[in-house]
Amino acid sequence: MQGKGIVKFFLILLTVVCALQYLYLIPTRKVEKKADEYGAAAAANITEEGAKSIAYKLARSNYLDSMSSEPVIKIPLLGTFSYEKLKQQQIALGLDLKGGISTVLQVNLREFLENLSSGTKEPAFYVALDNADKALKNAQTDYITLFAQEWTKVADGKKLGPIFARNATLREEINFSSSDGDVIRVLRSKADETVDLTFKRLKDRIDKLGVVQPNVSLDNARDLILVELPGIDNPERARSYLQSTAKLEFWDIYRVSDAGIMDAFVQADAQLKKIAEGDTSRVDAEPEMRIDTIYTPVYDTLGQITDSTMSTVEIPVGDGLSGENGPLLSQLDLNYFDGQTIQYPFSVMGVANRNRIKAITEMLDNPQVKNIFPKDVKFMWSAKPTVDQDGLETDAYELYAIKMKRGSTKAPLEGDRIVSATSNPDPMTNEVAVTLRMDNLGAKTWADMTTKAAQDNNREIAIALDDEVVSAPRVNEPITTGDSRISGNFTIQEGQDLANILQIGKLPASTTIITGRSVTRTGQYQQINDRIDCRACTRDALYGLLLFR
Repeated sequence: MQGKGIVKFFLILLTVVCALQYLYLIPTRKVEKKADEYGAAAAANITEEGAKSIAYKLARSNYLDSMSSEPVIKIPLLGTFSYEKLKQQQIALGLDLKGGISTVLQVNLREFLENLSSGTKEPAFYVALDNADKALKNAQTDYITLFAQEWTKVADGKKLGPIFARNATLREEINFSSSDGDVIRVLRSKADETVDLTFKRLKDRIDKLGVVQPNVSLDNARDLILVELPGIDNPERARSYLQSTAKLEFWDIYRVSDAGIMDAFVQADAQLKKIAEGDTSRVDAEPEMRIDTIYTPVYDTLGQITDSTMSTVEIPVGDGLSGENGPLLSQLDLNYFDGQTIQYPFSVMGVANRNRIKAITEMLDNPQVKNIFPKDVKFMWSAKPTVDQDGLETDAYELYAIKMKRGSTKAPLEGDRIVSATSNPDPMTNEVAVTLRMDNLGAKTWADMTTKAAQDNNREIAIALDDEVVSAPRVNEPITTGDSRISGNFTIQEGQDLANILQIGKLPASTTIITGRSVTRTGQYQQINDRIDCRACTRDALYGLLLFR
């Protein structure tokens, strides 16, 4: 009798799980059916089969992106579900059921060691690397161990210490007299950190870009990353997106209080509204404005608010013509003042839900719109969404207006100038902060940037990775030593994550696709179509970028 009770319990539990899966499945199927219809309509007038297929998939993907955060169904006691949330709740379908691609990437630690060696001319070093490359093809161990074994065979009494001691990143841990064992231990630690950063960055990108139910796993023992993408049926295109480098940059930034910047958004909105109505002439009408009072906080050298200054500012209303928002401001929530306080930090132009970002970016890239903004403006979105008063993530991302140097699109300071970055709580305030140190050239550039920012009412500086702003700290005072402290209400994990991101500039690596396969579904039959062997793929494949479903 007791056995029957257990069977009944699990039968009821299985029934409930199945019922929930149907509740999740049916609404998503409806959304996907509409996406299919949208894609078919977009490709209806295209006759060439290849172009027709691409147009269909692109339109379908765009439709699903636009629906990713839109409410789809409300289930009593469980809450409201968007399309993305419904997909996350469903049981994942693997490659055998859904088709897609599977790729294995090898983190290129040879390149990593070459970079840390600062271009050494020691022949034995490169012989050991060549031998380690050959051994890796059949070995079941990591590259650093293989390199150490091969170096012992060919070193002929030479030491590794002088090879790596010249690297500024390693000087605190390796010197000319360090034993080979100590050097290998440090290299293994740095290599583990690099592999882990590569894995996390790859996973973050896939999660952020909406690939449905991916599987990304790390084989620490062999420095391999396995990527499985159910539903992907274009392996060549996906492989091309696995060749993207991480780019860390430091930028000057606009504020909403800067003259003309908010007016430009209103003018842009009015221009886009006219374009949508078929009128491509330039909007010349002055926007309707209202006068608001704002209070700008005054900070001491520790970043504490000690006073505030009052000023007035003109705030645009509507689109400046009819008082109604056009295509841009109906999707972008501008950072308006409410009379006494500002809704978001001064460096934030506005916020928008993730599924609106692509449309807003396309509008801001319209040549007729770009001409309205200052010529040195470059727009970037935040890497993470905002958080509410309870510390929970929302679906709203912040828009920043980066200020470029006239005549140049290159950032004033890039990540290759960072020597070290660490995250620790402040012993006095217990606030988590990230401390970073730069080389001599980076320190000089950083001193110039922070001096100007501090003198300009403690303006912010944006730290961007892959054209996404990961932090926009306010500069309280000039930083002339090359050592900096970045605070921003970080949790311990967020502080460590930012420190790891800042380390990318000093830990260059790449990945190589060593094997891959494409699985095509025909009804219920699974067929492995091809094998991708890409040992000769281009360099700089740091952190995969996967854009397709």
